[in-house]
Amino acid sequence: MHEHPYSQLTPERVLDALGEAGLRPDGRLLSLNSYENRVYQAWLEDDTVVVAKFYRPGRWSDAQIDEEHEFARELAEREIPVIAPISSTKTGTDPIFRLAIYPRRGGRTPELEDAKTLEWIGRFIGRIHAVGATRPFKTREALTPRSFGEEPRAFLLASGLVPADLLDAWKAVTAQALAGIAHCYERARAIRLHGDCHIGNILWTDAGPHFVDLDDARMGPAMQDLWMLLSGERTAMNVQLHHVLAGYEEFAEFDRRELNLLEALRTLRLIHYSAWIARRWDDPAFPAAFPWFNTQRYWQDRILELREQIALMEEEPLRPA
Repeated sequence: MHEHPYSQLTPERVLDALGEAGLRPDGRLLSLNSYENRVYQAWLEDDTVVVAKFYRPGRWSDAQIDEEHEFARELAEREIPVIAPISSTKTGTDPIFRLAIYPRRGGRTPELEDAKTLEWIGRFIGRIHAVGATRPFKTREALTPRSFGEEPRAFLLASGLVPADLLDAWKAVTAQALAGIAHCYERARAIRLHGDCHIGNILWTDAGPHFVDLDDARMGPAMQDLWMLLSGERTAMNVQLHHVLAGYEEFAEFDRRELNLLEALRTLRLIHYSAWIARRWDDPAFPAAFPWFNTQRYWQDRILELREQIALMEEEPLRPA
């Protein structure tokens, strides 16, 4: 039976890796919630606590991980509240795990129902994008209809995971969705992004928000870091976006033509998400976490979901109140 690389990442190996990185762990570890990578809170002999992130082997190259860390440090140097790594190294030989050490920074979930909170978050995203727009990533992937839509679709079609009796319907609805996405993407401008700016990656303290996990940082349209902050009916999202942009545009210009990307980006995420689970299915953590994935009902729901998204992409874009 194929052994997944993470099966080798035992507590002993984690502690050894921390020692190899020049730290002195006292033996206490707490596994943190992360499917893509393996992340641990580790206590050190001097009573400090760090967060150790072991990258999924084969997902990013060393150069791409270096660019993530460089971007985080670039933002932190400009006093933008992004948690940058303290150090980064390799550990082990079979496979080679890339390890990054971060300071521990706590916080609570931000209250996105509050207008001032949305405006505050918007200001910091605007600052991230002002820096991100100064130069491109050289090696990290871009969020495009091809990378997040066409390639995941092709992988799923070849995987055999889509039930045979639903395959024609799924092929048709994804093809129609990709055509709609391509139309919305005609004028998209790519900058360096956080890439996965949802509420779980924003922690709030009395001093305001700070951003964690730049693992999905990539080139893409500015709207990618804004749309996941919006929810509810159209009227509510218009109001929410108004508050976010009020803060955002203090530091960066937002091209209103990107408003029509909101539902296109949501649709790309839906297609990409299914392929993401499928590509990780040999990781024992995934069947345990997503037991409903490989079922008839799952693919029926995705077909209905994509049909709804096709209709939403044809509507007029949001108009911030």
